[in-house]
Amino acid sequence: MKKLQLSIVEDSETLRRGLAALLDDAPDMQCRSACADAEEALQRLPAEAPDIVLMDIRLPGMSGIECVSRLVALMPKVRILMLTAYEDSEDIFQSLAAGAHGYLVKSTAPEQLLEAIREVAAGGSPISGSVARKMVDFFRAQPAGNGGVAALAPREREVLKLLAEGCPYKEIAAAMQVSLGTVRTYIERIYEKLHVHNRTDAVVKFLGQTETRPRGAPNP
Repeated sequence: MKKLQLSIVEDSETLRRGLAALLDDAPDMQCRSACADAEEALQRLPAEAPDIVLMDIRLPGMSGIECVSRLVALMPKVRILMLTAYEDSEDIFQSLAAGAHGYLVKSTAPEQLLEAIREVAAGGSPISGSVARKMVDFFRAQPAGNGGVAALAPREREVLKLLAEGCPYKEIAAAMQVSLGTVRTYIERIYEKLHVHNRTDAVVKFLGQTETRPRGAPNP
């Protein structure tokens, strides 16, 4: 089995080493490189061509957000997962706008981080539950479009709620006592009904519609 090749961009040497060890211990991953700043990443990563980059935001010199934008231009196929201690709404929005495919906080448990990496590799957009709620302010003013949470079946709403809480697919399958394939089928149907294409947009629509429901209104 071909291992996922990952690179880390993180200014803390201790955290770089810890993340590298975590990745190398996973049977399906390998840490290809670890960079201390954005400038080093821009020099090394285009030639190394990792599958996924774990990116911090607050870096010495160029910010992680600017680095994401430049890496995406140089490496259109790379998948970038933000891994940061910051949950500022502007940081979240700018990271995703720059081309990041997910946003996790550094307090994420190791197994959840590994699962999020696998999700990114499979085309998903993992986000921490606490981060998802901070995104709502940026998207509430966006038109809801056709469809909505009310159009979802009860089990689909249950899946979407767990997605909004930041649960990886395996945890959702366990909580609902269904197979991983069934969870993926539910998610495909959710995307279709909400007219979205990834987890981030689905969670944003869910949180925006549920949190803006008038007081006293019944749950869908």
